[in-house]
Amino acid sequence: MNRATNYLLIDISNSFTKLAFASRARIGRPSRIATSKLTSAYLRRFLKGRKIDAFVVSSVVPKKNRVVKMAAGKIKTLWLGSQLKLGVGIDYPAPKTIGADRLANAAAVAALYGCPAIVVDFGTAVTFDIISHQKKYIGGVIAPGLEAMTNFLYQRTALLPKLSLREPRRAIGRSTIDAMMAGAVFGYRGLVREVISRIAAEKFSRGEVHIVATGGYAKLIAARLNEIEAVHPNLTLEGLRIVANLNILKDA
Repeated sequence: MNRATNYLLIDISNSFTKLAFASRARIGRPSRIATSKLTSAYLRRFLKGRKIDAFVVSSVVPKKNRVVKMAAGKIKTLWLGSQLKLGVGIDYPAPKTIGADRLANAAAVAALYGCPAIVVDFGTAVTFDIISHQKKYIGGVIAPGLEAMTNFLYQRTALLPKLSLREPRRAIGRSTIDAMMAGAVFGYRGLVREVISRIAAEKFSRGEVHIVATGGYAKLIAARLNEIEAVHPNLTLEGLRIVANLNILKDA
């Protein structure tokens, strides 16, 4: 009799790591930890003696891969990369250089929303990944992340404060913080809108394209952009689950 294969999904990005248990059909409630604090001891505590069939990992921080290997021990570990079945093809000159999280996003958007598609991922960097009508990953755009930009101002100027980002009340700031908030949020929204417009004109001028946002600032920035169809906070983890299903057979 077949039973659901249970996974521990781990998405290791530069700033934060997201983790979630998952069956073949759905992911559980995700947890988040600063990547700098991710240790094998933390992962073993996270498991709490729970039996799983596989670790499924997307990592863009190679020095943390050993941490996962130590915690996994003899448990099967699937490292997301271009060599796996993704549910999408790759039409890109150097497939091995594509970030694992970007491949997970491509797999998820194709399975959950359809093609063609653009994924906008608001992480340490904001990335735009494009899946063609032919269901192939064809490339993308990378820009500095919102927090990186605002932290740069804080670190490089004597008088500008560190921001806790939120929706500005108006474009014209009546204080230094209000002015910075307007520049950050409205300016960043403009960056995202312009990049999407350029991608669409270059590749999708004749038809509709699914545009889905994910990542830390997706709700703040993307939710007010009419171009974006949906905000999916756990798109990368869903991609890990989907890729695991394509590459790990159910136990009989």
